[in-house]
Amino acid sequence: MTEQRPFGYPVLMASLPGLAAEAANCTWCDLYRRASRTVFGEGPPEAKLMLVGETPGDAEDKQGKPFVGPAGRLLDRALHDSGISRERVYLTNAVKHFKFEQSGKRRLHKPPNRTEIVACRPWLEAEFAVVNPALVVSLGATAGSALLGPGFRVRDHRGKLEQADVGRWHGAMVSTIHPSAVLRARDSQARDQAYGGLVEDLATAVSTLASMG
Repeated sequence: MTEQRPFGYPVLMASLPGLAAEAANCTWCDLYRRASRTVFGEGPPEAKLMLVGETPGDAEDKQGKPFVGPAGRLLDRALHDSGISRERVYLTNAVKHFKFEQSGKRRLHKPPNRTEIVACRPWLEAEFAVVNPALVVSLGATAGSALLGPGFRVRDHRGKLEQADVGRWHGAMVSTIHPSAVLRARDSQARDQAYGGLVEDLATAVSTLASMG
């Protein structure tokens, strides 16, 4: 069964594996032309907590899994330190293809633009429809923009419990920085401060989930 989403794109709604299989052939924006593959979300369909990041990075593009590069490893540590098991979380990105610029042999990440975020939104809506999380955590500005609109600023929203609408899903959301922001910090003191803030925001998500019963 298919359902018409924005822009007339048919999205298979049967299951997460079905969505991932359909997304593997996605050509809704030009990012597919250079990326190695679609990197779909991963995690249990019954997950109460969903984390939404920006885009896959170089490691994710090569392995086909979300959050497996340096930022993903840091996120794993932050999840552990805030009392969250990664195996019980659904992890995805607002945009499913790696966007980059070539610099010699390196592929340097570039943030997606609004057109690319909007083109990929039907996949995000479909993931929300299947998982139906009790709470979502947005990681960084791109994810927040995808969920709350282009005026989103992390500094104005982080750590706050808000309401978000993603397709047919309506529920609670907490915003924080993307783990890559910790890696980009200028020195060890700034990194420690940024990491502590990330863990604190994730702990807010834990306590919020606990209060939901």
